[in-house]
Amino acid sequence: MEETLKQEDLREKMIRDRHKGIACIVLSALCFAFMNVFIRAAGDLPSLQKVFFRNLIAFFAAWFVMRRKHVAFSGKKSNLLLLVCRSMFGLVGMMGNFYAVDHLVLADASMLNKMSPFFAILFSMLILKESLSFKQAAAVVGAFAGSLLIIKPTGFDIQSPAAVVGLLGGMGAGIAYTFVRILGKRGEAGPFIVCFFSGFSTLMLLPVFILNYHPMTAWQLGSLLMAGVAATGGQFGITAAYCYAPARDISVYDYSQIVFSAILGFFLFGQLPDVYSWMGYGVICAMAVWMFFMERNGGAKARA
Repeated sequence: MEETLKQEDLREKMIRDRHKGIACIVLSALCFAFMNVFIRAAGDLPSLQKVFFRNLIAFFAAWFVMRRKHVAFSGKKSNLLLLVCRSMFGLVGMMGNFYAVDHLVLADASMLNKMSPFFAILFSMLILKESLSFKQAAAVVGAFAGSLLIIKPTGFDIQSPAAVVGLLGGMGAGIAYTFVRILGKRGEAGPFIVCFFSGFSTLMLLPVFILNYHPMTAWQLGSLLMAGVAATGGQFGITAAYCYAPARDISVYDYSQIVFSAILGFFLFGQLPDVYSWMGYGVICAMAVWMFFMERNGGAKARA
């Protein structure tokens, strides 16, 4: 009887934790949507200048968390090259995303950035030599087909070069996540990986920031600072979400960022995605939902 009660209590706790995880990941998606809004609101500043401020704020936030949790570098010298690779590809991903935010409808830029999980699957196969099932391959191909509806190629011409940059940004983020997976397996803590990435990218952009500095109004500076704050909230939110529940149970809710971006883009900037973009959203989200249920079914079979 006691064992049955304990199992019920455990089941209820898992349900509560899953609900908390969903709430955190949706809140994270809202924060990242506002980050894109503030990046867009900062106006015609260079994308690299915007990335610099975003990562500068993220560095201090991650450093604070490291100090509070007493987290440090593992000391494994072999991880340094992996940390640099993660940071380089993460920087490419962020620059691509910020450029897309400045030149596309917010929902388009957000959706192209959400291609990163599909690229992570692809590069996990190439870098980690992980097997790729037929269903996973079909999901990746389907998502890429959906991205073409947003990019809108016509013959040998591309109607939206900024969309290509946004897609490359999603690819950079996907490769970066692959290196994060490797580093996690090798004992590096999440706050240190974030802190290293933020500090490394800030130092990389510092010469460009100094030599190509564009004066900012108080509004632009405030917008960039708020973008950094929103990004930090999003990072902490998604970290908390995956602490409460496994990715297979909550990852699909991260796509709520597209809904938030579409609403904010419409009311704040008068943006309205065209019918092809909406079709692309539908295809990519469908592939994400399909992967979500594949992972959940896989997890259920593993527990059985």
